[in-house]
Amino acid sequence: MPVDPPSSPALRASDAERDRVIELLHAAVADGRLDAVEFDERLNAALAARTIDELTPLVTDLVAAPGGDRALALPFAGTPAEPAAELLTIKERHGSVRRDGRWTLPHRITLRTAWCNVLLDLTSAVRSAPELVIELRVNGGNVELVLAPGMVVNANELSVRHSLVAISRDAGDNAPETLEVRLVGRMRHGRLDTRWQAPRR
Repeated sequence: MPVDPPSSPALRASDAERDRVIELLHAAVADGRLDAVEFDERLNAALAARTIDELTPLVTDLVAAPGGDRALALPFAGTPAEPAAELLTIKERHGSVRRDGRWTLPHRITLRTAWCNVLLDLTSAVRSAPELVIELRVNGGNVELVLAPGMVVNANELSVRHSLVAISRDAGDNAPETLEVRLVGRMRHGRLDTRWQAPRR
């Protein structure tokens, strides 16, 4: 009787992959697709997950393709970045949002957050245009932008009240400009910081 070949070992999950699943869970509870009990159960499972196989079932019913029966594969490490979108809207209250790793920048990001910590790491992101507009509707909390050399920030259209904003124009290394990050909208009772670092290899 033939012996089945040994199965390949399960692929280990990275911190970025766990963060991506947690981000999807936050979005699902915010728009009513998960209740609080389901969210807590899946969040605990995501934090404890060691492999991709353990993470995938936690969100396969949350990322179904419109008009289709099947779930989309998660954008885990090693997969191509998704096509550029016109708009990415991030909504969160009293939580945290993190977007990092290899992801395709949309043309515009809207932050609608209240008393949250938001980290947008653009260092390894795929740029779809020479300009990225980030529209803030932020009440309380912190927003941190992590930028690569060559990215510059324009905050002339950002209205700030009772907030601390720490922005320098560029990394100060005379790198040629590759992306302008234009900040518009408003921030109240919050803090916004920028820092530059080289993309991860």
